[in-house]
Amino acid sequence: MKINPMVLLAFLLLTMTKNQAQEKKLLTLKEAVELAVTNSDDAALAKTKVATSKLELDIAKNNRYPSVKASGQYLRLSSANVVSNIQSNSGSSSGSSAPLKIDQLMLGQVNVAMPVFNGFKLKNSINESDNMYKAETFSEKHSKEQIGLEVVNLFSTLYKAQQMTALIEDNLKTAEQRVKDFTAMEENGLIARNDLLKAQLQQSNVQLSLDNAKKNSAIANYRLITLLKLPENTEVEIDIEAVKRDMASNKDNMSNGERNDLKSLELKKAAAENGIKIAKGNYYPSLSLTGGYIAFDLNNVLTVTNAMNVGVGVSYDLSNIFKNGKQVKLAQSKAKETEIAVTTLSNEIKEEIFQSQQNYNLSLKQSLVYEKAVEQAIENYRIVKDKYDNNLSDTNDLLEADYQQLQAKINQALSKADIAQKYYELQFASGKLINSLNITQN
Repeated sequence: MKINPMVLLAFLLLTMTKNQAQEKKLLTLKEAVELAVTNSDDAALAKTKVATSKLELDIAKNNRYPSVKASGQYLRLSSANVVSNIQSNSGSSSGSSAPLKIDQLMLGQVNVAMPVFNGFKLKNSINESDNMYKAETFSEKHSKEQIGLEVVNLFSTLYKAQQMTALIEDNLKTAEQRVKDFTAMEENGLIARNDLLKAQLQQSNVQLSLDNAKKNSAIANYRLITLLKLPENTEVEIDIEAVKRDMASNKDNMSNGERNDLKSLELKKAAAENGIKIAKGNYYPSLSLTGGYIAFDLNNVLTVTNAMNVGVGVSYDLSNIFKNGKQVKLAQSKAKETEIAVTTLSNEIKEEIFQSQQNYNLSLKQSLVYEKAVEQAIENYRIVKDKYDNNLSDTNDLLEADYQQLQAKINQALSKADIAQKYYELQFASGKLINSLNITQN
């Protein structure tokens, strides 16, 4: 049986199109944020920084333990001339003996050193590393808050684009039907051609608006699935009712929380203060307990075993009396920088919370106005349409009333998304966006 190449090509194209068709996925905001804080690259980077900081703390703690060093050497000697003042066991200096063959040297030793005092540098180094580790844990939490806010913004953008697309598609159907009606009326001489052209122009404008809305929706959807690490053919459908339920369950909990970025910076300030103490520790000498074992064998001459030693080691860099002042001033300057940064961030957070609260209140007021505007626009269009049907108004009035009705519905849909977006922006500013979604942080 001979297969038509065109039929085969059409079948292949149909199969590819089916495989590449978008898969719709219904998502709540909570689910999206959970995916983002688990799968996103920023979340992975923040988690890695915490792990790195923990290892640095463990390394600092390891310095409290004694250091144990073992070494050994084996050396081959050639034609060695050895002069020794050690007398023989008999104590006699008379007589002669055959020359000794000295051709190898073996040396082994084990040294142990236990730090006792070094100007409190060890203690302060551990405290510095501990504060930096805690700071990174709060930085990770703040990173999750930022990721959550990014998801909120993308959710809002996508919902607005999807709502605009749906409203404009509905309006386009009305515009297309109007053009059909006007075409028939123009052909029967009931309206001027100019009125038909106006209706066609409005249809074209609505089509352009629809294409732009679909483009914006596709971009927002792609950005969201990229952040969530979802397959590229995923089309996200927003569960807006779940968003409303989450907001309703938390509307009485609008008190301010604690910002994790501020906590992180305060801990970095504490670490900088530890750095000052470390720098000042260079003014003190270092004291340590030492011990060791030595084994030595010079072939045919000398053998030493069980040579144990215990002692105290003291070291002091006299140049620090003159040089260390700059190190202390540098550490103090860094601490001053973090202190100013904490004050600056505290003020910025207060302003951010105030502004977010005002924006949220405004979105609630605007929503009420837009709801009334929709009612007014619908009623206005009904009246103008009735007048138009009775030849009491012209085409311009009809098209303008239709446009106002569409714009009012779009504003109403966007205002609902704005309320949710401003609400969660306020939660972020207050430092409790993740908690407001009841997401458990590991």
